[in-house]
Amino acid sequence: MNFFFTIVPPFGSAFRPLERAVPDWVYAVILGIIEGLTEFIPVSSTGMMLLAKQGMGLTDPFWNTFAVMIQLGAILAVVVLYFQKLWGAVVTLPTNPDSRRFALTIIIAFLPSVVLGLLLHDFIKAVLFDSPTVQCISLIIGGVVLLFIDRYAPAPTQDDPTKLTLKTALAIGLFQVLSMIPGTSRSGSTIVGAMLMKVEKRAAAEFTFFLAIPTMLGAFVLDAWESREQLAAAGRLELLGIGFVTAFIVAVVVIKAMLAVVTRRGFAPFGWLRIAIGGTGLAILALT
Repeated sequence: MNFFFTIVPPFGSAFRPLERAVPDWVYAVILGIIEGLTEFIPVSSTGMMLLAKQGMGLTDPFWNTFAVMIQLGAILAVVVLYFQKLWGAVVTLPTNPDSRRFALTIIIAFLPSVVLGLLLHDFIKAVLFDSPTVQCISLIIGGVVLLFIDRYAPAPTQDDPTKLTLKTALAIGLFQVLSMIPGTSRSGSTIVGAMLMKVEKRAAAEFTFFLAIPTMLGAFVLDAWESREQLAAAGRLELLGIGFVTAFIVAVVVIKAMLAVVTRRGFAPFGWLRIAIGGTGLAILALT
């Protein structure tokens, strides 16, 4: 389902009669599944959902907001799976220097996205969110970068995601800014940045999970405020709830599976997946 809807963005208008025939909650479930599947693997959950949205003919601006806000459901999966470690860091902040340092690295990595996110929020949603060409090209470029980094990254010197240097955290935060372009992938950007800063692959993935918590929470709050009148429409909060719960359940499974794949095979499989999806999308755009 994910693949089919991803490769048919130019036919969005052809799906409009289907949009009227299928209940909106079905679309909410489909997008929730895509979000849960793709939020933590480096293939761009936003890009995939936007391409799927266009393929299904969901032209209402509400679905752009929906695509951003249900990401918080996937992020809740991180909180649940890493609850003991995260809660331990929170309760020991006053007494444990390591906990304070971990919190500081998350804050430092988060700040670049806060600044540029506030400045570019309207442009990104109005322009880049409705450009399937940008999303496909971003998928391909990101896939090539992942293949290169997976093979040629510097030898790791940091293997604990809770003990990264402040310099490393800032570099990862700057790389995360690239993910504001739909199709680039937040997790892909931060993982590449971490590996370039000599962070071991699994630790890079886990720090990306932790950084997602404030980043996605911030995006959720900003979009909720910006779209508060949209969300007040009948039934829309229920649709968000459906997408949120679906994304959470799927993400719990995907996080465990991703770490297993990264440990055994690195990030190359995700690089090839990005190239395949982006290339297929561009081919269809060119042919039509």
